Amino acid sequence: MTPKERVYNRLNGEPVDKVPNLNILMTFASKYLGAPHKKFLTDHKTLVEANIKCCEDFGIDMVSAISDPYRETHGFGANVLFPEDDLPIYNDNLIKEYGDIKKITVNDPLKSERMLDRIKAVELYKEKVGGYFPILGWVEGAFAEANTLCGMNELMMNLYEEPEFIKDIIEICTQQSISFALEQIKAGADFIGVGDAAASLVSPAIYEEFVLPTEKRIFNAIHSAGAKVKLHICGNISSLLTLISQSTADMVDIDWMVDLKNAVSILDGKSSTCGNFDPVRVMLRGKPADVEKAVEGCLQINNKNHFIAAGCEIPRDTPYENMQAVNHALLRIINSEI
Repeated sequence: MTPKERVYNRLNGEPVDKVPNLNILMTFASKYLGAPHKKFLTDHKTLVEANIKCCEDFGIDMVSAISDPYRETHGFGANVLFPEDDLPIYNDNLIKEYGDIKKITVNDPLKSERMLDRIKAVELYKEKVGGYFPILGWVEGAFAEANTLCGMNELMMNLYEEPEFIKDIIEICTQQSISFALEQIKAGADFIGVGDAAASLVSPAIYEEFVLPTEKRIFNAIHSAGAKVKLHICGNISSLLTLISQSTADMVDIDWMVDLKNAVSILDGKSSTCGNFDPVRVMLRGKPADVEKAVEGCLQINNKNHFIAAGCEIPRDTPYENMQAVNHALLRIINSEI
């Protein structure tokens, strides 16, 4: 069974030869390849090579174009800095007051340097491994992107003080997310990951008013173009799960601090789930035996649509033997148990 067959079978609740391993890789991938992280962020060929190598060596079942949350931000005109071998830096909010909305317009992803680079990554994946690995494109959710443009404190205050201001920003970000997603689907993406991390910090009422409607619009556009949706909201989304179940996401990532059994119960029949062991305590600091125990614990929920991954990105310095341990645990579990 190919990884693509495995992922789609699992998504449909059909038999698989191994529960798919969908660990998220960014800094780990560039380190494993031996490339400066700046090159991973700015050169699609490096990103693709690093991901394919990790998937082949560690039994990961999906190649991904995720790299950082600043592709769209850069397109909007923000000054994003790229240290030689570290995370990108963006520390000056592009939008500081209402009038600054004029600074941002929806960009053609094909004419935006960093968005185009991600589209080229998807194209290269299709050329190299399309049909064997499922390809995951990526966009920032509108609420997360609004948070990046405004700054966390300012966004949260203005949700109450100037809600229409925030809705105007979110509308532009929604249109940008849709445009970017559609170009990646045209390039060959099977799935689009939608990262909406800032949503984990708001109440259900705020999520229902400001976040869920935009996610539904983005997801509908992705589905209409023929791709699947993987929603990623890292953090504790326990209070939001009932609302998330209405989003139409095909798959929802569940971070380690969320009760997995409860999440699966709420989302069952609406979205597949993916997760959810601790990327730091288990993957970075644990031993292979700890990793295998964590993987097995996640599979005890006995759900035919559940995928395995750490709750969020695999840390850069995760021991390679711990990465191997995830796949070792999955390979030991026979089909009748999964």
